[in-house]
Amino acid sequence: MSRFLLLQLRPEPEASDSEYRAVLDKSGLNADRVHRMRLEQEELPRDLDPGDYAGVIVGGGPGCVSDRPGDKDPVERRIEEAILRLMPRITAEDIPFMGCCYGIGILAHHLGAEVAKGRFNEPVGAVTCYTTPEGAKDPLTAGLPDQFDAFVGHKEAVQNLPKGAVHLVSSGPCPYQMIRYGQNVYATQFHPEADAAEFETRIRIYRHKGYFAPETADELIEMCRAADVTEPPRLLEGFVERYG
Repeated sequence: MSRFLLLQLRPEPEASDSEYRAVLDKSGLNADRVHRMRLEQEELPRDLDPGDYAGVIVGGGPGCVSDRPGDKDPVERRIEEAILRLMPRITAEDIPFMGCCYGIGILAHHLGAEVAKGRFNEPVGAVTCYTTPEGAKDPLTAGLPDQFDAFVGHKEAVQNLPKGAVHLVSSGPCPYQMIRYGQNVYATQFHPEADAAEFETRIRIYRHKGYFAPETADELIEMCRAADVTEPPRLLEGFVERYG
């Protein structure tokens, strides 16, 4: 039975557990096929081999790759360093990888692209995304409509396409919504695991984390409930079907 490695970065137990359930639900995986690691609680073993898994999935989190090292929470800095240790092996050997939100910053940073705040960041909510011509041909994104809505919310963003990467999905506010490196290494800026209920949970948890004005939380929840976000979960399902 092929197993997937899920690396989680959320220090809040409710947020981590909710994300875990969302990944299982949207991917079609069951718990027996997932090696879940909550990196805020446990160290990533130095001898962990990502090639031992059918694929690696990295969830989202409150950390920012672009923050200065001295400004980073010590736990977030340790998590970032641990995941970055895996990236040379993943990219060199084209090991199946799906980075969700935080994961695109990790991948782009590893590949030498700029990840920064102040440009291309998006407020919490739904945004219309567009598949690129390359996205229309990619095995994972070819089945997506030319445009679809996805849930986003990020303080930093990829500023330029990493060398050797393929641009698959864009949005008006943020050009690099999804990229691929090699044939099997993917990352999204939007959240493929999130539906309205999942985003409502995160809005309640992160209302004081600087993503939005706390007093707008109820308004954002209503906006998410009204959004028509149906296509992004197909990416997780497709990723598991392709590599599992």
